[in-house]
Amino acid sequence: MITLRQSPFDLLDRLEQQVSQAERVPAAEVIENKTGYIVRLELPGVDHDSIDVKATDRSLVVSAERTPAVSEEGTATPAEAEMQQLLSEFRTGTWSRSFRFAQPLDRDHLEASYRDGILEIKAAKSDNRTSVSVKVSS
Repeated sequence: MITLRQSPFDLLDRLEQQVSQAERVPAAEVIENKTGYIVRLELPGVDHDSIDVKATDRSLVVSAERTPAVSEEGTATPAEAEMQQLLSEFRTGTWSRSFRFAQPLDRDHLEASYRDGILEIKAAKSDNRTSVSVKVSS
């Protein structure tokens, strides 16, 4: 039998990776009523055009990207070239989150809006089983 030994520092590195990935996923709330579902996600600092909402039979998949406020060197505009970032605790990158529902979703009655850093998706219940993409309005 082979025994593999791990350094405690390896375990701490893995824990740090898991925590940083968990922090990147936005907080959400899901509300159900007689006619449908409302899903709200906190997305401060996310550009409207980077949000992608897809609906399948009984699930909703939301993905987006938060880009850094200051561009990397070499890609900066003249105004950004004069800025120097001293500290950033903002999480940047791409993430995806999915929600599964007990009832199928109605593709004709899906609405998504994004205002003040909150994405709100309204999905009506249906017996129809299809896949659709949803356009996010501001």
